[in-house]
Amino acid sequence: MNDPEVSDRPATRVVCVAGDGRVLLLHWHDPVAGRTLWEPPGGGIEPGETPLEAARRELAEETGLPGTAVLDRWLPVPRELDWLGVRYVRTERFYLARFDHTPRVVPEAFTAEENDTYLGHGWFSLEAMAALPDALEPPALPEIVSRLV
Repeated sequence: MNDPEVSDRPATRVVCVAGDGRVLLLHWHDPVAGRTLWEPPGGGIEPGETPLEAARRELAEETGLPGTAVLDRWLPVPRELDWLGVRYVRTERFYLARFDHTPRVVPEAFTAEENDTYLGHGWFSLEAMAALPDALEPPALPEIVSRLV
């Protein structure tokens, strides 16, 4: 079996916290690895984009939520993740977005790849997040959320 391609393309994530403290996670299926995972919305930083601009754009594209909700408050999070046959090794900025309610999530601009791998979303307490049957990415997300909030 061949080793996966390795990518260090920069990326960001957004930890969306609802008024009741629950956190938004997106549910994905990797047909190459045959696994599913939950993670905050986010994605790659485009050339010429700042990390904050990328976080705001990704939030709007993946959830339909306003990018302006993303605060300039973040933590660096080292990540190693295999996704669709590519190994990602990088440090991502995890930004905070707060909402006074639980907003409706409607993905607006998925790529073809995202359309093929998206399973849904949910709002989870830290306790429920830690008990999810599928992988949580990154595994230390409850601690990251606690530090950001």
